[in-house]
Amino acid sequence: MKQLLMLVGDYVEDYEVMVPFQALMAVGYEVHAVCPDKKSGEIVRTAIHDFEGDQTYSEKPGHNFALNATFASINPADYDGLVIPGGRAPEYLRLNQDVLSIVRYFADKNKPIAAVCHGAQVLAAAGVLKGRECSAYPACGPEVTGAGGTFKDIEVNQAHVDGNLVTAPAWPAHPAWIAAFLKVLGAEIKL
Repeated sequence: MKQLLMLVGDYVEDYEVMVPFQALMAVGYEVHAVCPDKKSGEIVRTAIHDFEGDQTYSEKPGHNFALNATFASINPADYDGLVIPGGRAPEYLRLNQDVLSIVRYFADKNKPIAAVCHGAQVLAAAGVLKGRECSAYPACGPEVTGAGGTFKDIEVNQAHVDGNLVTAPAWPAHPAWIAAFLKVLGAEIKL
């Protein structure tokens, strides 16, 4: 069974952690969700970000999301791909040097990486976007270009693929983003 690593933190976007976690497990992947300084069985709080006609998204309390692996015990070499959800968690996850080292490992090994919404903040801080195309929530566009990447301003329900990197603006892109990530992982879904 292929294993995927998911980097999460408090106030990760609810849909951006719950939906890919469950969808990837449903098609046969073992997904380990971890958070720095937390252990398996502990929780992170989530936030629901919605698009309600305002100049930016609104935020509401989400669910508690249970971690199923311990950050301090993981070895990036054990995983076939990396998932970085958005929300507010990337704002502080990008300050953690161990998180950045993990992201660099996946980028250096050309392993599949999926990031959605503000997950691009972690990619930018890790220095893995130089010469790459990356979509994200539009407010993260300056960080993508500041890190040497090309920001792809696409519709909120679309995904963008640049080699091993699969990105999307926000959770409405889940069908396209997860499908593209599965293709990059080499998965075949037969109906």
